[in-house]
Amino acid sequence: MTIQKWAEDLAQLMNPNNIKKNEVLKEYTMTKLGGAADLFVMPDTEDEAQAVIKYAYDNHIPLLMLGNGSNMVVRDGGVRGIVVTFKNLNKIRVDGTRIYAESGALIKDVSKKAAQESLTGFEFACGIPGSVGGAMAMNAGAYGGEIKDIIISCTVLTKEGKKLVLTKDELELRYRHSIISQEGYYVLSSLFQLEKGDQKEIDEKIADLTYKRESKQPLEYPSAGSVFKRPPGYFAGKLIQDSGLQGKGVGGAEVSTKHAGFIINKGNATATDYIQTIEMVQGVVKEKFGVDLELEVKIVGED
Repeated sequence: MTIQKWAEDLAQLMNPNNIKKNEVLKEYTMTKLGGAADLFVMPDTEDEAQAVIKYAYDNHIPLLMLGNGSNMVVRDGGVRGIVVTFKNLNKIRVDGTRIYAESGALIKDVSKKAAQESLTGFEFACGIPGSVGGAMAMNAGAYGGEIKDIIISCTVLTKEGKKLVLTKDELELRYRHSIISQEGYYVLSSLFQLEKGDQKEIDEKIADLTYKRESKQPLEYPSAGSVFKRPPGYFAGKLIQDSGLQGKGVGGAEVSTKHAGFIINKGNATATDYIQTIEMVQGVVKEKFGVDLELEVKIVGED
């Protein structure tokens, strides 16, 4: 079956204007890196999303969920098969102290909406750049808060395209882990439980967290955010800093001088530069401290 055939078949199941062949993925990633996808699709509805997932499974076509591209490095050779993003599934709805958000909504936009409604509990996410789907998959957290603290339930699609509603316990959320990432589920939407709060306190907390983020993170450069998970008993950024690696890298990729846990694209990096810089950091830290740095970012695609 050819890529053209995939496109023709999917055009019967979804908006054909949202199907693109040989689409360069660096336009959709926060690192601004990556080659082309054989087929790139953006469903407009949950039904379309389900149809795409089921089509890929039934026809044995490799499928990659890109999300907001904030926690992923796509190799220069691109991705074979179908790459799907739920960016167009981005509705956010408030019902009392609960917030419903579709997978493609940015998690920081959900945090902003909560603040506008004087709801507290979501302030920690005000600067997280990923989507709701990505945040659910990795139990995203910052500044003492995590998704697991506020989640009620999450609606997902299995690899076969079956819809499931998972409760908080069924999601198995712990540090940078969930049943979603473990089983390869695709998030459709999530329901969060917040509390009524004091508007002044909410605004002050968001302002404080925003200042901390902007002053400590290299937001002026493309990056995948925190590259490594926190090793037990250590902080990845401190290990990298103490290894003297800030400002060092391969090609156009560099360990940030502002925050050692970030690897930035100075503007002319390739994905190969970025990945080799990751490997260099892992090697030096292992040699100096005997600590294995495990990736928080996901590396996909072909060289």
